[in-house]
Amino acid sequence: SLSFYPSLSTEVSVFSIMRTRRGLCYPQTLQLPNMSSDITKLFTLSHKRQKRMPENTTGGSDYFDYLPDDIVLSILGKLSSTATSPSDFISVLITCKRLNALGLNSVVLSKASNKTLSVQAKNWCDSAHGFLKRCADAGNIEACYTLGMIRFYCLQNRRSGASIMAKAAMKSHAPSLYSLAVIQFNGSGGTKNDKDLRAGVALCARAAFLGHIDGLRELGHCLQDGYGVKQNVIEGRRFLVQANARELAAVLSNGNSKHPLLTWSVNPVANQPPQIRVVSGSGCPLLSDFGCNVPVKEAHPANRFLTEWFENRGGFPGQGMMLCSNTGCGRPETRKHEFRRCSVCGVVNYCSRACQALDWKFRHKAECAPVERWLNAEGENVAGDGDGVVNVEEVDR
Repeated sequence: SLSFYPSLSTEVSVFSIMRTRRGLCYPQTLQLPNMSSDITKLFTLSHKRQKRMPENTTGGSDYFDYLPDDIVLSILGKLSSTATSPSDFISVLITCKRLNALGLNSVVLSKASNKTLSVQAKNWCDSAHGFLKRCADAGNIEACYTLGMIRFYCLQNRRSGASIMAKAAMKSHAPSLYSLAVIQFNGSGGTKNDKDLRAGVALCARAAFLGHIDGLRELGHCLQDGYGVKQNVIEGRRFLVQANARELAAVLSNGNSKHPLLTWSVNPVANQPPQIRVVSGSGCPLLSDFGCNVPVKEAHPANRFLTEWFENRGGFPGQGMMLCSNTGCGRPETRKHEFRRCSVCGVVNYCSRACQALDWKFRHKAECAPVERWLNAEGENVAGDGDGVVNVEEVDR
């Protein structure tokens, strides 16, 4: 109590300790007002600056405000990389201002997974476009691929779309490498003379080296046919077997599959080897040559967006242009007769040999019917400008 100090002067020098970042301390003089000897109020000067902790409505303390930003950023980064849908991430952003600000930090956006970035075509707007652009600028390669596919095929901004996909491809993003290979094979966005088969094979080989299944399958068909590369049937079949093996391994590693992983056929005829049974439902007999059936792999969000985008517009990208007939691809023609067509029926169109091989085993083999000739809408006898149309009887052995 100050009652013990009857001769207190009007100015009292009090040293409050203030620390610098290096831990050094220095005194600071505080000016206190006049005080009488009968004042009983205590003055406590602490060496550390203390904050008044806000209390919430339940009477407890809100400790979230005292979490360092780097810890919150680490948590949000983990969330964005493991979220199963955009709503999982957005529901956190709308919780409070601090989470909204930290959730849009470049560190968090750079780690967002393709499922976090999956946008439905019916919900496409400037805000969705801006969010993908912000993620791409943060260095997110999945955002670069998704935005590049949307700009190239849907918004018809060919140069910008290819440039953004190339940004992801330079960081060894396998789907971007394969998509650029398809563009080079077809000369998409240009004329037939803009095809660069050797560049397509090189991009495909890089995607195959990274383990991309469609890249392996496309490279295998190119080697078998001598398309853009010297023909090597044995090496081509080796790549096709490797593609099937990787696809089977991917299915076996997925413990959440609702369908049987392998469905073996049973031959009712005695003393005959087992034959392939047609399995109804969602299944893709990629390994039918080996007597088993594997479920269809989940399409990339970018391919699902393309499919939904053109379905909402009547299923045609433009007059006289078609979509790739392989379910889950969604790529459209950028000019008439760009894609290769089935050499037997001429009804289906494919952006690549990999898509044709997949669709042949999954669906088209049971539907294909030979015709003498087939015409386009203008009455012209056409077969597509894809060089070396793949024989639909080819199988991935």
